[in-house]
Amino acid sequence: MKIYDISLALSPLLPVWPGDPAFELERVQSMEAGAHNNVSRMDMGVHTGTHVDAPFHFIQDGRTVESLSLEILIGPALVVRIPDEVSRITAEVLEQAQLPPGVERLLFRTSNSGLWGGAVKEFHTGFAAIPVDGAEWLVRYGARLVGVDYLSVSPYQNSIPTHRTLLQAGVVIVEGLDLSAVAAGKYNLYCLPLKLVGSDGAPARAILTS
Repeated sequence: MKIYDISLALSPLLPVWPGDPAFELERVQSMEAGAHNNVSRMDMGVHTGTHVDAPFHFIQDGRTVESLSLEILIGPALVVRIPDEVSRITAEVLEQAQLPPGVERLLFRTSNSGLWGGAVKEFHTGFAAIPVDGAEWLVRYGARLVGVDYLSVSPYQNSIPTHRTLLQAGVVIVEGLDLSAVAAGKYNLYCLPLKLVGSDGAPARAILTS
């Protein structure tokens, strides 16, 4: 079995959504300073790095992250390679992709994956994303989980339509995947968000196996 770690490494070098808190890791007890163990604390937003969006993120009475079904977050998945020149995964692009029927978990590898190759500090506003017509297509198709390789499934400065379309239909959104070393094809996905009670999202460790 081959394992692909598709989670982003959390560090102060990792870009975050504009306005979100930056990632910080602080050593509060140090063996070097005389403590008998090392203890650290972290400060971060729940949508930092690889993370899962709960319906409550965009729907006021929506479910929070601890109630998401692990049956959706774990299972067969298809990595779909979107050409680098495509910046919007529209309904037309999805039709042309000729996805096989019955796939419940779709992970989209786009030109965004090239952004994770080095220590990228700046946030990129021109990332490839799914506009609302693409989201509507995915709901009709029957997707139960949609994963993307940047920090939002929606285009920059137009977050509401795509998120609400997917979340209202019960589609789990996974954002911030690193698919740079993963070829298109079939895998098994294991995505485990932290069980944060009452939260609109949670950081996750995600892997693929083949």
